[in-house]
Amino acid sequence: MRKNKFFIAVLLFFYQVSSAQLPAKLDAETVQDMVRRYHPVAKQSALLTEQAAAGIQSAKGAFDPVFDWDIHQKTFDGKNYYAYNNPEISLPTLFALTVKGGVENNSGDLLSPEFTKGKSSYLGLEMPLGNGLLFDKRRAALQQAKLLKNQTEQERRNIINDLLLEATKNYWQWAGTYQLNNLIKAFSENAAKRHRLVKTAFEQGDRSQMDTLESWTQWQQYTLMQQAMQRQLNQAAIELSAFLWKPDETVYDLTPDILPDTSALLNKIKMQPGELIQQPLTNHPLLQSASSKIDILATEKKLKFQGLLPYVSVKANLLGKGYSVPDIFKLSAFQNNYKWGMGVTMPLFLRQARGEYKKAGLKVKEAQLEFSLKRVQVENKIEIALNEWKLQGEQLSLIEKILYSNQKLLQNEELKFSQGESSLFLVNAREIKLLETQQKKVELQIKLLMALNKIKWAAGLLN
Repeated sequence: MRKNKFFIAVLLFFYQVSSAQLPAKLDAETVQDMVRRYHPVAKQSALLTEQAAAGIQSAKGAFDPVFDWDIHQKTFDGKNYYAYNNPEISLPTLFALTVKGGVENNSGDLLSPEFTKGKSSYLGLEMPLGNGLLFDKRRAALQQAKLLKNQTEQERRNIINDLLLEATKNYWQWAGTYQLNNLIKAFSENAAKRHRLVKTAFEQGDRSQMDTLESWTQWQQYTLMQQAMQRQLNQAAIELSAFLWKPDETVYDLTPDILPDTSALLNKIKMQPGELIQQPLTNHPLLQSASSKIDILATEKKLKFQGLLPYVSVKANLLGKGYSVPDIFKLSAFQNNYKWGMGVTMPLFLRQARGEYKKAGLKVKEAQLEFSLKRVQVENKIEIALNEWKLQGEQLSLIEKILYSNQKLLQNEELKFSQGESSLFLVNAREIKLLETQQKKVELQIKLLMALNKIKWAAGLLN
């Protein structure tokens, strides 16, 4: 048994160690998943939802049963003035009604006339008529707490949406820089090979010394470009690392052996923007949050309207002798053993209530205007992102045609050079132009992928 436990513990240890490691090839989906789960900002946004859930629990507390025990006694100069012992339990409901029940044990020489001497019990109801009947602070607080939870959930989605946009942007910068570094490295290796061939041809008397200098200069130029690109790659890896966190809240270090998934840069992007924005625009987290804000303020307006109504409180209790439960089915209980009361309160001019109600209505109107403004802003962001996608796609199609032409021109120049009809200078110039075109293609592919993610972000889908 002990051996089995030890074996399981070893397996769990190695599983945890392996799960804490980054894959050898890191793709964009893995980065997004890590950001959602472990990034401190993502965790902070999750706490907002938990706080809102705690707010709902707190608001529900207004409907919890309440136990109240009133006990006090007065004795002075050997005389028992009074002794009260009155426990009571009240049961609020989700409506305006409150059920109350309790027992009394009162004694003393100077007992207040409103109290029944000896042991008695009661069961009663308390309900407001008018102000508080259809809506009150307790129900408003619970309804607003639920709406606030939905609002904070949408705010969390919007925070994750913005965070993933930045994380994905840094990922494609890293992947694109890696691809450019490999591209320049391939050109550098080709230039080194050409220099060796030209040098051999010079030693055999087939090429001039200027050709060896020309080939060496081209090789060194590529070497400088590769060194600069390697520094950019290291910088891009550091910037991406800021978004990659472990479960133990420490940052990953993107080591050189961890490579990006560049398949999206090598393959043609088949996804169209229309496939990403099929859901209704009102599902955008910004608009959902603004809509919840309107509902919260509308609830406040509904509560303020109650202030325009008179506050009428009605209480009715059936009384019983001793500690027995009052029999509500006996007609005599309603005729002889009861206690009831009513209170009416209403300001004559209602200036405060009318002012508060008007302010609440203006806040709702303000929130509605804010919602309309945010809707237009979201629509504009989507339109701008779509235009950027279209522009990058058109430029990429054009650069692919230019790249094909430059490849043909370079092949033709190399053929002429091998036949002695051209110079190495022209070959190098054609090659530099080809490299610039390929670099431009990679940069446009990066921009196209970023534009695709920007469309998702503008539509509120990166969460």
